[in-house]
This record gives sequence, structure tokens and C-alpha cells, in this order.
Amino acid sequence: MFKYALLLLLIVQVPVFSQARLVVLGTAQDAGYPQIGCEKECCKNLLPGQKRQVSCIGVTDAETGQAWLLDATPDITSQVKTLMALSGKAGSPLPDGIFLTHAHIGHYTGLMYLGREAADARKMPVYAMPKLKTFLETNGPWEQLVKLSNIAVKEMQEDQPVTLNRNLQVTPVRVPHRDEYSETVGFIIHGPARKALFIPDIDKWDRWHKNLEDMLAQVDYALLDATFFKNGEIPGRDMSEIPHPFVEETMKLLKNLPAAEKAKVYFIHLNHTNPLLNPASEAYREVLQNGFHVAEEGIILEL
Repeated sequence: MFKYALLLLLIVQVPVFSQARLVVLGTAQDAGYPQIGCEKECCKNLLPGQKRQVSCIGVTDAETGQAWLLDATPDITSQVKTLMALSGKAGSPLPDGIFLTHAHIGHYTGLMYLGREAADARKMPVYAMPKLKTFLETNGPWEQLVKLSNIAVKEMQEDQPVTLNRNLQVTPVRVPHRDEYSETVGFIIHGPARKALFIPDIDKWDRWHKNLEDMLAQVDYALLDATFFKNGEIPGRDMSEIPHPFVEETMKLLKNLPAAEKAKVYFIHLNHTNPLLNPASEAYREVLQNGFHVAEEGIILEL
């Protein structure tokens, strides 16, 4: 009797570990790396193995075999393949849903591959904010995806969690950005044990109605817009017209945080001019020396 009681005690005390994960599927700005038409040093001598896919993450739940894509990029074909291989869901070539941040080319145009010319998906849930939902449903070629039931657009509301299953929720958070065709959001991904913040596109941090340090305190990981490393990165271009927070600015803003808070940050969404694309660069070393991370394809973060 004592032996069985001890066994029961051991079973009760064994912790249950989450099998929910976040995977980085791409790290480049919308146009990828190398970028079309670029003959500068950053792109012209790039080897095939140095190519980077467009910024995107996925979420998987090994307990249920489910998987979701966050942003539909021009690299969706290979990104979905990687995501589904990680999910362990046999016989299912497509994710259980797609969440969109906004209507710029690197973040939603991958939806075209769900149409009848390609996957011919059946009512793929696509989560979008109200303005983006209307844009997809009333403008070609996206409206055809709706009419043919390739996608089913699900409306999200700011700061309202979308429950995926008992282990996962995704909450859209409005951020300031160029909103020509839609709102722009980041996402908080709530796992059983940890949370992640994903903001691939935002204007300067001081234009946001939320405080970045406060947001970091609420999560375990933060994948943040790092489109440009510093001012002047695009010669001859007024960079105030594309007011992403420079990596140098973000590091300065967070410089007084404890090391554990800085370590939550993974810089993502890198323009082809960004030296962080080169792990041997001084900029890359500077980021690591300051206690931050550079997101790399294939990184898996436990949720």
C-alpha cells in the first residue's frame, strides 16, 4: 500500500510542461533579403544560403497538433511547410488560422496562395481588424478568396483576446503606423506558461499610447520592429517619411532596464540595408553586448 501511495504522490508532484511554442519563420522587412533591384553591397554578392524570408512567426500546440500563422507573407509557401512540420499534425498541410497585423505587402499578400490557383483552401480562418476585414471583402483579388470560400475573415477587436484553444489566446494591440488600407496591430500571444509580444511594424515608440517598458514587464518575449538600425541607413532618402524606431533608439530607450528585461527583446523585421542581417557586423555585436537578441529563422520560444 505504501508503494502505491508513494507512486501517486510522485505523479501528483510531477509538473505539467506546456507544449505550446512560438517559432520565428522569417526576419526580413516586407520585400525580403536580398531586395528586388538592389545592387548595393548589402544585396549584390549575397550567397543563396544567406537569403532571409519575410518577417513572420508561427504558434504551435503539440498537445492538440494545431498551428497558426501570424502574418501572411510572400514567403508563405515555405513558412507554412516549416510550421506544419513543427506542429506534428499529420496529414494537414495548412495551419488552423492566420492572424494579420496590417495591409502592407509583406504582411497579407501571401493570402493569394490560398486561392484556387494554389492551395484552394476551404474557409481558412483569417483574423483581421475591422477596417482590414472590410478591405479584404470589398477589394480584388482578395474578395474572390472570400466569395469562393477560400478564406473566412474573422473580425478582431482591439485588446480583446481571441481564444484558440484551452492553451492559447491571441490579443491584438493597436500601434501607430501608415494605415492607408487598414489598422495596424501587434499581438500578445498568451500561452499556458508564458506570453510573447509581436510588433513587426510601428512608428516611433513615443507615438504609441502604451509604454514599451510597461509592455515588456507583462510578457516573457518581445519581438520588436527593427527595420532600420540607425538614421541615415538609406542615403538620399528622408527617413522621417518611414518613421520606424531605429534599433539604436530602442536600445537607448531600454538601456536602464535590468538584464532580464533586456533579454526579452528579439529584434525582427530587418530592412535589406540593416547591418543586423550580418551576424559578423559590429552592429550585431553591439546588440548582443547591450543584452538584447536578434531574431533568427528557426528560433523556438516556449509558451
